Amino acid sequence: MKTIGLIGGLSWESSAVYYEGLNKGVQARLGGLHSAKVVLISVDLAELTDLQAQGDWDAVAAILIAAAQGAERAGADFLLLASTTFHRVYDQVAAAVAIPVVHLADLMAARLQAAGISTVGFMGTAFTLTDHFFAERIASHGISVNMPDEVHTETLDSIVYDELVFRTINPSSRKRVLGIIDELTDAGAEAVIFAASELSLLVRPTDVEIPVLDVITVHVEDALDRAFA
Repeated sequence: MKTIGLIGGLSWESSAVYYEGLNKGVQARLGGLHSAKVVLISVDLAELTDLQAQGDWDAVAAILIAAAQGAERAGADFLLLASTTFHRVYDQVAAAVAIPVVHLADLMAARLQAAGISTVGFMGTAFTLTDHFFAERIASHGISVNMPDEVHTETLDSIVYDELVFRTINPSSRKRVLGIIDELTDAGAEAVIFAASELSLLVRPTDVEIPVLDVITVHVEDALDRAFA
């Protein structure tokens, strides 16, 4: 079994779901007392979001590069960046280490292509909904990416940062998210991507009629395959 590197704390709530998923996945494959070999480097989300607000992406990259290099020195064979937003500096992080850094957008596109899905709805934080860097990488694989109406941008951002990062589950927020998914479905989406990993704490795939791809599940499943390759 290879050692999985995980840059977490982005948020720690979603990182906990990553850690649980990796360990449950290893136990399902090997049984008994087996658990995942994981190097976890956890950073301070507040520090990074402050730098993001200032537009200081070089400073963001420096922090995540240091974390990635720490995971590499600790024995990680490959690396997961447990955040969609901070894939904004993926290229700098990947270039700073010798081990592979898995890009979530590429995994998402491969999963969609394998399922024969050509049009997908996209839901995330305000940054990923307005900067488009993540959606554009998915689209580069030939997938049409539909974004929610702009009136929903701040609502989704507030649900993530004011509720879900504190594991506050609000039924009215679930209803709002399900309503946005319905709008995306009506606009032609054959599946929906939860690009903010915390959204998977609020809405489960069984809650909606079209497939839901949350970044944690896709990331974890790919990491397990890599760990046993």
